[in-house]
Amino acid sequence: MTYHAYRKESTARRAVRGGLLAALLLAAATAPAQASVQPSLPGNWLYLSVTRGDHLVSDTSGTLLMCNPPQGHTLAAEACGQLASAGGDIGNIPRAAASCPLLHAPVTAHARGQWSGRSVEFRKTFSNDCELKGSTGAVFELDD
Repeated sequence: MTYHAYRKESTARRAVRGGLLAALLLAAATAPAQASVQPSLPGNWLYLSVTRGDHLVSDTSGTLLMCNPPQGHTLAAEACGQLASAGGDIGNIPRAAASCPLLHAPVTAHARGQWSGRSVEFRKTFSNDCELKGSTGAVFELDD
């Protein structure tokens, strides 16, 4: 390989590397801004959804729970009170003493929104509705 051919190949590699680096930096700079975009709603709010079934057959229902004033589903006041006691963290809602049947009817609860100025994201699959209610109180008691 001649010196000029080597310099041409080296320059081409640097140009490709530079272009790839610029593309990666641009992608990294824009990704967090896109991921954090949420609707602008006042106060504490969560978009709640419940999916019953597994990945083959499922049924999803959802609603927007707003807590200033409580609205969104029939137990909104109770759900907002439980969330307030848990600091907006669904995982910190005290577990209710319930005797749930050993029934496998999976239900996935998902919440995303804002509480006290911070983003909230919660997703968990429970064995059945009884386990869901025992773990999350009134929060996912959605009107179907």
